Amino acid sequence: MFFLSLIEHKLRLPPEDLSLPLPKGIKKVLDGIFLDKVIANLGLCVSIYDIRNISGGFIQAGEGAPTYTVEFRMVVFRPFTGEIIVAKIIESDNDGLRLSLGFFDDIYVPAHQLPQPCHQIPDPDRRYKVRWIWEYDIEDTGNPEQYNIDGLDEVKLQVLNVSFPPLPIEQQEKPFAPMLVTGSISECGLGPVSWW
Repeated sequence: MFFLSLIEHKLRLPPEDLSLPLPKGIKKVLDGIFLDKVIANLGLCVSIYDIRNISGGFIQAGEGAPTYTVEFRMVVFRPFTGEIIVAKIIESDNDGLRLSLGFFDDIYVPAHQLPQPCHQIPDPDRRYKVRWIWEYDIEDTGNPEQYNIDGLDEVKLQVLNVSFPPLPIEQQEKPFAPMLVTGSISECGLGPVSWW
């Protein structure tokens, strides 16, 4: 889920940060550039772990600040395929579920990855939203028990795919998500934690 990534980056250290010790000033600039941003095919940048090497410090002609080449390690969030994670439901609609880890909100469980047989009913508490219900018949009696997927519990899901969609050319209705995690709750032991 979290891993360290070694990155080399060239940056300009603004004059107002020259009074700080060099590693602190560079870390401040790196935080502004990378923190809470998604790097394609890498993941969501969570924090700068350490600075391995600083070189350069040259002032270009016409510039009022030095330029450094910095090698650093960064903590990155990107779940791996098959990983089990626990998240909270933030949205439930006809397409499935949208979940959040608190710091990352683009986790989706499509309707076909919900436990089957499953159906939806309108959610009286939230307009234009639905509540999914799993019907589980323990002994094929014809009277299945109904289990709600209602957002009150945390949900265990298995990661199926992590994708980095290209930037859209035209404006979309939904906000653009630079990293999408698709999951499933259709296997045993997955779904709202109160079920198990």
